[in-house]
Amino acid sequence: MTTEKKKSDKDEYDPFEHRQVEKPNSDLRATANIIKASLGSGLLAGPLAFSNAGWGVGIAGTIIIGIICGHCIHILVETSRDCCKIEKKPSMGYAETCRSVFTNGPKGLRPYANAASVFAEFSLLSTYVGVCCIYTVLISDSIKQLVDRYVPSAILPVEYYCLIILIPLCLLCQIKYLKFLAIFSLLANILLVATYGICLYYIFGNEISFSDKKVAGNPARYPAFISTVIFAMEGIGVVMPVENAMKKPKHFLGFPSVLVVAMSIIVFLYGTLGMFGYFRYGDVLRGSITLNLPIEDWPAICAKIFIALSIFFTYPLQFFVVIDIFTKYTEPYIKKKYILPTQVVARTIGVCCCVAIGIALPLLEQIINIVGAFFYSTLGLIIPGIIQTVFRWNNLGRLNWILWKNLFIVLFGLLCLISGCTVTIMDIIKILHSKTE
Repeated sequence: MTTEKKKSDKDEYDPFEHRQVEKPNSDLRATANIIKASLGSGLLAGPLAFSNAGWGVGIAGTIIIGIICGHCIHILVETSRDCCKIEKKPSMGYAETCRSVFTNGPKGLRPYANAASVFAEFSLLSTYVGVCCIYTVLISDSIKQLVDRYVPSAILPVEYYCLIILIPLCLLCQIKYLKFLAIFSLLANILLVATYGICLYYIFGNEISFSDKKVAGNPARYPAFISTVIFAMEGIGVVMPVENAMKKPKHFLGFPSVLVVAMSIIVFLYGTLGMFGYFRYGDVLRGSITLNLPIEDWPAICAKIFIALSIFFTYPLQFFVVIDIFTKYTEPYIKKKYILPTQVVARTIGVCCCVAIGIALPLLEQIINIVGAFFYSTLGLIIPGIIQTVFRWNNLGRLNWILWKNLFIVLFGLLCLISGCTVTIMDIIKILHSKTE
């Protein structure tokens, strides 16, 4: 029996041995990509989230949500690897993993394999289109603040700045390899850390008042807090492309690992900036803390420039998910000589669509909450919980603990989705109503 088991282990298909990556990523680059995919506008929205929850609830909530999000990424990657072994494939994407789980799951669920794949693909596409819209508005808001202050004769609505950055975004999004995008991610991370440092400089520049700050905020605003934190923590759509493109993919999971290091840094940066940013600016915070910094000081000006550049350099990494879905469904039907021109046109049209949506609804805080509540809750919490349960249906552990654990994750995701969307839609209606009065 032992000999047979050893032989079986030896003969088991190892997806890592069969992966052929054209431009593989190092562990450092993979970590940079995961951090950058999660942080950005989400990190700088942390103080606003803490003002909704209170600093005590904010810290506890950030740690708990960070653990849940990290665990969901872990079970997604782990399940994907197990599916690769069953189907003898070197790698799988997010939607392909969902299809494989249902294809190899309980007989009653197998007919839903294609539907699961399409739903996952739609969730991915919607999520990252939303993220690109947020990035468009944040970049434009930062540029507008600077131009309004130093060129008062050229005051324009934020929608015009969305159009101005359209061409640079189209050019940057023509980069097709994650290895080259990782260079921009590393540069964006450096700029983000510099912005983080400048924000701390202003936060601790004067004495901070704790007495008037809430330990626990209004429970009715907790959904807005959770939505923003989930948006900041989740980069799950980029996880599979990053893991699949690693030179040493075994280093993605485990302890210490790329995932553990990245999530620890994300939770630390988000928690500290969120709490101390709330202590400094209280309840007058905007969608990004950089928009609260004084416009006349050079460090603040640098912070606004740095965050605009950081988000600009991150944009193609988020857009990579969108174009990856397009490529997968269209490339088999396109002649080889037309693939490159088609890619250029598709990337250009895709960026134009994202910018157009940003122009149509330039409400930064509310778009962040909608994307976090609806799309990231589905993509980062609900789907991973479901696919691990289906995949492990015949082996759910002692007392079915995997089932109960994933049931909690799915219900938590649904609660975040419903409550977060409800609160945000009410906020949008209130804002639009006040503008018409």
